Amino acid sequence: MKLSVNIDHIATIREQRKEGSPSPIFGALLAEKAGANGITAHLREDRRHTNDEDIYLLKKMVKRLNLEMALTKEIKKIALDVVPAQVTLVPEKRQELTTECGLAVFGNEELYKESIEEFHKKGIEVSLFIEPEKNEIDAAKKINADIIEFHTGTYANAFLKDDKKAIKIEITKLNEMITYANQKGLRVHIGHGLDLNNIVPFMGNNLIEEASIGHSIIADTIYEGIETAVNKMRKKIL
Repeated sequence: MKLSVNIDHIATIREQRKEGSPSPIFGALLAEKAGANGITAHLREDRRHTNDEDIYLLKKMVKRLNLEMALTKEIKKIALDVVPAQVTLVPEKRQELTTECGLAVFGNEELYKESIEEFHKKGIEVSLFIEPEKNEIDAAKKINADIIEFHTGTYANAFLKDDKKAIKIEITKLNEMITYANQKGLRVHIGHGLDLNNIVPFMGNNLIEEASIGHSIIADTIYEGIETAVNKMRKKIL
């Protein structure tokens, strides 16, 4: 399983004082040095953490950039100009603290299909951040997404509450949908709320190509430094 490190929370700390430090760019380079396979950054409409300059600099300086984004006219234009290796389309609400759920692709296929074609013309891979549901997987396949990233937030919340019944249900559901997506020819990523402990049940699943992890790594960075935190996660999921 590969690891893409989300550096948004470094930018969040910077924005508390808006004095340029800590640098999400430097953090991304250290994460790569420690073994991260890619860097993820979410350019939100409200620019609450990562900003436009960050995205352009990351494209120039990191090996593989995954740009998380809502499908708005403004952000889409930036993505097509930056040309990251991958875009991950996510839902976005102004009042949320972080992404709360997956995209509703099913029933809205036409909303995404044309944009996916535009990204493909630029050589950009497209991932859709969705719930682990068959109808969402089928919809993603129908509109030629390259990758689906399953929202693991429900599982992570159950783990946090130590709700053993809910944990078992979510693990079973995720593993079943990972297999189903793979059979459909879609590459599978997982992300949201994952950490060194709750990632364990998925470590033996070779159908998962990549995990996108940010908050837990950046939190651990406060205590032990980013290179150590990234390296520990890489060793865990190898």
